[in-house]
Amino acid sequence: MTAKYFAILTNQGAARLANAAALGTTLNITQMAVGDANGVLPTPDPAQTALINQKRIAALNMLSIDPNNSSQIIAEQVIPENEGGYWIREIGLYDDSGVLVAVANCPETYKPLLQEGSGRTQTIRMVLIVSSTSAVTLKIDPAVVLATRQYVDNKVIEVKAYADNLLSQHIAASNPHTQYAPIASPTFTGTPVAPTQVKADNSTKLATTAHVKSVVADYAPLASPAMTGVPTAPTAAQSVNNTQLATTAFVKAAIAALVASSPATLDTLNELAAALGNDPNFATTMTNALAGKQPLDNTLTALSGKSVAALLEYLGLSDIATAGVAMGSLGGQSSNGYWKFPGVINGVRQTLIVQWYTASATQAGAITVNFPIPFPNAFLADANMAGGSGTALVNGGTVSKTSRQLYCNVAMSVAVITVGY
Repeated sequence: MTAKYFAILTNQGAARLANAAALGTTLNITQMAVGDANGVLPTPDPAQTALINQKRIAALNMLSIDPNNSSQIIAEQVIPENEGGYWIREIGLYDDSGVLVAVANCPETYKPLLQEGSGRTQTIRMVLIVSSTSAVTLKIDPAVVLATRQYVDNKVIEVKAYADNLLSQHIAASNPHTQYAPIASPTFTGTPVAPTQVKADNSTKLATTAHVKSVVADYAPLASPAMTGVPTAPTAAQSVNNTQLATTAFVKAAIAALVASSPATLDTLNELAAALGNDPNFATTMTNALAGKQPLDNTLTALSGKSVAALLEYLGLSDIATAGVAMGSLGGQSSNGYWKFPGVINGVRQTLIVQWYTASATQAGAITVNFPIPFPNAFLADANMAGGSGTALVNGGTVSKTSRQLYCNVAMSVAVITVGY
């Protein structure tokens, strides 16, 4: 049966499409026109340069390749409800130069006006078969066209899927907000501020400079401390003769020993003056000397005010003091087991794991053996010993954090020690 309704390229349209394909350019189809053909259903003529009786021309709403046929182009236009009052029997497509490139007829349909008592938004669609869809620009201006309900629904679904995917990636990311400091071990820059805790607070809360200054204000400085009250210090033995702090007890004992000594030990005031360095300000010198000594019942000045790193250096400790290293743990005391050795390597807390296990090969070939426990980070090395009579050889194959592949040349049992962390 001969087709009654069809669409064809006009002579000018076919020529322009062929020229575009030959030169590697594209044909820009931009507008669709409809007409009533003067009341008679027309037959599309390739020689046409215009519609028989055009009623409306406007920008395309959509121009795309038919997903079911790559040789077909679908052109679509939406006529709003406030336009109409005419029959539609003919359709034409125009390029950006105003040339009619395709023409089609369609079943007669009346597009009413709202003033006539009926109104509707009507979609006009033309399906055009071309030899090369790549030579046609599939592009429309979204600012001057109307969207169908299906088009909008599809776009909403597309945008929602895109937004859902972005949100899921954002939630799954370990640090989606790189502009903010992480909760764990943040590195602050600039001048960050925080609430200042009361002086008596002795917790793990953040200590501001104001809090630290208020706390250390109660302690004497290391250099030239001005002590008050009744500071005390250890009393040195009478035989000590160095820069150690001399308490009143030490001085009194020294004077008593001096007074009680024989005249041959100290028989003149000149010898007493010489013993004291002949210092005319001896009392002041002693007071100043005592002021630089550490009280007996106070915090050692050498440690006061030092940071954690300085304390560790002072005490000769390394990173092991702050790593919170626990004791090792044993898992299994049979032929399969492991031992964990927690420690600090290059300032980072790590747990070295030594595992042992046995495996059996019923015949020559490869066997895969699971470790007693998976290595959290990486496998390092292993050693094996083959059991059985004759020449038994075992080679290591692929390895992961959870298992090891072994190649045995005969049926045998194998004992393995493996190391990782």
